[in-house]
Amino acid sequence: MRRRLLPAALAVLALATSAACTAGGSAPSAGASAVPVVRVAHVPSTLFAPLYVAEAKGYFKDEGLDVQLQKVKTGQDAVPLAGAGKVEVVAAGFSAGLFNAAAKGLNVKIAASMGASTGASPSPTTLEAAKKLVDSGELTRPEDLRGHKVAVAGGAGAAGGYQLAATLGQAGLGIDDVTVVNVAIPDMQGALANGAVSAAMAPAPFTTAMEEKGIGHPLAIPPQGTTASGAVFGGGFDATPAARKFLTALRKASADLQNGGAAREDVLAILAKATGQDIAVLRATSPYGWSPDLKPDEAQIAAQQATYAKAGLLDGAQRGAADLVASAAKDG
Repeated sequence: MRRRLLPAALAVLALATSAACTAGGSAPSAGASAVPVVRVAHVPSTLFAPLYVAEAKGYFKDEGLDVQLQKVKTGQDAVPLAGAGKVEVVAAGFSAGLFNAAAKGLNVKIAASMGASTGASPSPTTLEAAKKLVDSGELTRPEDLRGHKVAVAGGAGAAGGYQLAATLGQAGLGIDDVTVVNVAIPDMQGALANGAVSAAMAPAPFTTAMEEKGIGHPLAIPPQGTTASGAVFGGGFDATPAARKFLTALRKASADLQNGGAAREDVLAILAKATGQDIAVLRATSPYGWSPDLKPDEAQIAAQQATYAKAGLLDGAQRGAADLVASAAKDG
């Protein structure tokens, strides 16, 4: 009788383990407590400060979550992992690829906004012009960029492409008025120096390095509220209680960043460790802004889609911004 019951017991255990995995991440190992594991693929950047603060200060643990951060080079490559359930969350810039994938049925949802432009100068993200072109008088204002080559990491369809379009829009230009060149962020300084491009849409601390070496000059910054990054949930994770707990922890961390909190020494130390940036550079860099509730900005999502559509980068019909937002974000 015991021998006949053993296979049945093992089958029940397997089903329970599978259910635990579906409920909010990887299944716990034998003997471990049933704490939901939340795997987060992220591109290291101060844009995602709430993520790093929540992890370092134990806010995820307070919510009963085991959050595991996994570094990736590009968010565009990681989004399909969320759709396939290989990770629960992706923290990265939103690209045309994200919207194309969603339109084709990839099960992903936008759950949170992240760092946004404050509209104040100096800005952590800046359209840097080649200093030699500024000194010669060829580039003295954004309007002068018409017909010039501009470096954007990932090209026109990346988050930087939208930031460039928003920045140029203030001068009455569109992204089609310049030639966008795909240049990795660490290579932008060299591209400006050797004349391969006339300007670059670059984040700090690379902007600071360009300016200190006399290679780049700040020409324009994105308007206030411009955001092109955030947290993306896999659709299966979105439906779990763990998803809501994850957002609760993020919002608690965002509260810590308000009213100058992003410039506190303890926060700078957390960001330096998470991103690999020098803390002295972070001290000298103006921070992004984060909304206290980190709600997905549907107006910005719609504007991004419109920008990519105008550039011919969307494969099909645009999705309504509300349809792209995670249910967990709407509940909070």
